[in-house]
Amino acid sequence: VFLTLILICMLLGISFTVWFTLLLVFIIVPAIFGVSFGIRRLYMESLVKLFEWATLRMERGAKEKNQHLYKPYSNGIIAKEPVSLEQEVQEMRRGGAEPEFDMSDIFYFCRRGVESIVDDEVTKRFTAEELESWNLLTRSNYNFHHISTRLTALWGVGVLIRYGFLLPLRVTLAFTGVGLLVVLTSIVGLFPNGRMKNYLSDKVHLMCYRICIRALTAIITYHDSENKPKNGGICVANHTSPIDVIILASDGCYAMVGQVHGGLMGVIQRAMVKACPHIWFERSEVKDRHLVINFFEIGCTVYPVAIKYDPRFGDAFWNSSKFGMVNYLLHMMSSWAIVCSVWYLPPMSRMEGEDAVQFANRVKAAIARKGGLADLLWDGGLKRGKVKEVFKEEQQKLYSKVLVGSSEDRSHS
Repeated sequence: VFLTLILICMLLGISFTVWFTLLLVFIIVPAIFGVSFGIRRLYMESLVKLFEWATLRMERGAKEKNQHLYKPYSNGIIAKEPVSLEQEVQEMRRGGAEPEFDMSDIFYFCRRGVESIVDDEVTKRFTAEELESWNLLTRSNYNFHHISTRLTALWGVGVLIRYGFLLPLRVTLAFTGVGLLVVLTSIVGLFPNGRMKNYLSDKVHLMCYRICIRALTAIITYHDSENKPKNGGICVANHTSPIDVIILASDGCYAMVGQVHGGLMGVIQRAMVKACPHIWFERSEVKDRHLVINFFEIGCTVYPVAIKYDPRFGDAFWNSSKFGMVNYLLHMMSSWAIVCSVWYLPPMSRMEGEDAVQFANRVKAAIARKGGLADLLWDGGLKRGKVKEVFKEEQQKLYSKVLVGSSEDRSHS
């Protein structure tokens, strides 16, 4: 029995030695020097071919069994034509008398309120996307039914690969990257402020973020690198996931602005700020979007960046009101990969006569246009907060124009 225990310990020791040697040679060292062997690209191309085969097999099996494989796609539950508030109010009044206020106007707002509840535009933006092609993840296609034994067996093999091999590998890399970030930034923080400290801080951050990127098997394509943010400017990007920071910081060095966190994230933030002048604020210190708007009031150059994730390999979006951080990270690290594209847009500055809100909306529209994203009036905080007064006032102003317009028409006639 004693010899058996010794043999088991020796085998475990050899296994761990081989495991960490492979990590060091093929992942950690290339990450330190920013080198890629092209393994992740080859892995992604292989996955695409596998997904295509699985989708064709599902479609063929569903056709043989006369089943509907996908839900009919619709932009909304209620079909609505783009009509102005004035036109809808006039239609509700049915061409009757034109007083300053008509009781029938109430029914218009009641109807719009019920439509907003039934066809909730906000909640739909924070749900996982239903993919047209199955990526062998159960959570990516809710219409999946048993089609064939071969396809189900392939899904089972995928589960074993993702949870038995990829997940332990990614957890090891994540702990390595985060551990090095905390230790090395704390050491760099001991240096006096100067060029040497800034140089070491940049190298440490780049190295650790690149290791963390490999912990997610992230495959990132950067476009228009000539527009990368430069010192003295502000980088602004659409915010989809907590890993947006890692995506950008693995290609350049930034002084970040973000919310103060507790737990492990708080430890990381306190270590990072020792090496680089990051700014962490309490949520209570920020009211609505005032902090963001203040960035646009400074008058310096803004460097917009558009980030778009490919949901075929894994959904990077974090619905923080539904999933905790641990659950979210488990989903991320048990997915096939995180694939995204990053576009660096040309720098933008405030135009003459343009206030901070207009400038911020212009930057937001440019990011949405470049990344093929929806340009919405509201921000992500609406999913957990009350409707802002400014949105209510906007509807009140539109209705007041209807009343003022009808009064003016009668005075001219």
